[in-house]
Amino acid sequence: MLTDHAGWIAIVAAGAIVIALLAWLVIATSGDKVAAAGVRRFGRRRPHREHFRPEGAAKSAEAPKHVAAIIVNPTKFDDLAAVRAQVTKGCLDAGWGEPLWVETTAQDPGTGQAHQAVRDGATLICPLGGDGTVRAVAAALVGTEIPMGLLPGGTANLLARNLNLPVDSVDAALKVALTGQNKRIDVGRLTVDPSGEHESPEEHIFLIMAGLGFDAAIMADAPERLKKTVGPLAYTISGARNLRGPQFKVRIKIDGEIEFTRRARTVVIGNCGKITGGLVLMPQAEVDDGWLDAVVLSPVGVVGWVAVAGRVISQKRKGHQRVDHHRLKSVTIRTDRPERVQIDGDPIGQARALSATVDPLALIIRVG
Repeated sequence: MLTDHAGWIAIVAAGAIVIALLAWLVIATSGDKVAAAGVRRFGRRRPHREHFRPEGAAKSAEAPKHVAAIIVNPTKFDDLAAVRAQVTKGCLDAGWGEPLWVETTAQDPGTGQAHQAVRDGATLICPLGGDGTVRAVAAALVGTEIPMGLLPGGTANLLARNLNLPVDSVDAALKVALTGQNKRIDVGRLTVDPSGEHESPEEHIFLIMAGLGFDAAIMADAPERLKKTVGPLAYTISGARNLRGPQFKVRIKIDGEIEFTRRARTVVIGNCGKITGGLVLMPQAEVDDGWLDAVVLSPVGVVGWVAVAGRVISQKRKGHQRVDHHRLKSVTIRTDRPERVQIDGDPIGQARALSATVDPLALIIRVG
């Protein structure tokens, strides 16, 4: 019996297998289509990622903009409002925030304003004035990581000239300040003893040069009104007025070596070497070499000054008895009578003794 139905059983079994296979293919194919359709429908219906933010939260977090502080000497400009608008536009065009605008005063030429600007969150401090304003602002930034951008507003702008920065265009200088790179420079530290007896010594920094004697007399006799009228020519006029003057005796001690004596008309200690008119007073001076340079000028009469001028123009350092060059880390200078002193072009009175040291790479400047 079983044998009689074996053929039918085989046929039914085969048919069942075929039906099962067909059913599996249909289900699998339909599942793929449903899954694909589901993915597409899910992709179309997926809420935007902002949907998952808590209610009231900002939809996009915009990165805070950098802010520069402009520390301006208002006496240097006739139309201060126009300059402010110009600088503000330059900052906004460069993608920075609206700058902080702070004016210096007779009581505070920039140091206090720079300290406050740092506390207010400024990431760049830009003095807009002469070298005196630059020095005052730098006094607040020495030893910090806050860079300083130089905007020309003075008569000489000697630090900017020594760093090959723009001195004839505020726009060009602002562009360097906002987009340039950081450069560390040395800072000179000067201690001035007015009496020579170490009574209440005054401490200052300088970035360019500190001078004693004829050099300081030129600065003192070039008033702001004259500089505003004729520019750098004011220093030439003042120099001519002070050309005929007596020498003074000076004792100099460099880096702990034996003290030596000179008869001099001026002693200049420099962090950099370029002076007004593009002349180079100290050819080896560099702002980032960890050294200070000094020159002692000892001309006698007008003829002596002509020889000194020729020596300066030729940029020779040795072999002249009237022009004595030195490189140093520290120096102490004493005179036989009070002499005028200047720091970065600002006269600070008279002194009979002063000393200077170098603070290597203590200040950050923005350069091109």
